[in-house]
Amino acid sequence: MGDWSLLGKLLESAQEHSTVVGKVWLTVLFIFRILVLGAAAEKVWGDEQSGFTCDTKQPGCQNVCYDKTFPISHIRFWVLQIIFISTPTLIYLGHILHLVRMEEKHNDKQPLLTDGKAKKVTVRDEQGRIRLQGVLLRTYVFNIIFKTLFEVGFIVAQYFLYGFELKPLYTCSRPPCPNVVNCYISRPTEKTIFILFMLAVACVSLLLNLVEMYHLGFTKCRRGLGCLNIRRYDTQIRLGKELLVHVCLFLK
Repeated sequence: MGDWSLLGKLLESAQEHSTVVGKVWLTVLFIFRILVLGAAAEKVWGDEQSGFTCDTKQPGCQNVCYDKTFPISHIRFWVLQIIFISTPTLIYLGHILHLVRMEEKHNDKQPLLTDGKAKKVTVRDEQGRIRLQGVLLRTYVFNIIFKTLFEVGFIVAQYFLYGFELKPLYTCSRPPCPNVVNCYISRPTEKTIFILFMLAVACVSLLLNLVEMYHLGFTKCRRGLGCLNIRRYDTQIRLGKELLVHVCLFLK
């Protein structure tokens, strides 16, 4: 496998600006997908083509049967899956860096006020963390939505490409095979277990995305209700003051 260190560093940077559920999702992605794929996948799937044999000596028959059985290598498929589901998070990280850069430019060019203090615009809170609100919140929500769509898309694609189980025996009748030939793969049970493991991790990631969307929606609604209650309280105080003024005028 290739070097995943650069992607790991970028995802680690994005983890600092994610919710609690988002941090768990990134941990699952890095440990149970990237590390497992890099450490174990080649040992399990290293003989994917060399261990594929057919009971025929016809030149080219074995190659076309392998192409029919595995339209795309499982390892390459999972690498594409990781790249696609990581891309929305990297775009979100790029948006954060853009906002921080714009903040620095704005604060450098901001003229001093009459009291000698600069009026600064910040995207960070008092603890120095990025505020997840406004346009950044919308980017984060779109990040989750696209991760969910990619996750579902790859699960469905894997099912239609070669299913979630490898059989010991496959039949093939593609030209130039002279007739229906039997083809065999090596260690089908071990590879099936690995496929089910990667599928389980994908389902866990999908569940975390749904939980995070619910968490963000619930938090936003709760804050909205809190603001609504505050506005109602202010309205009641204002009406009470007006009523008190009218009563005082009436008594006079």
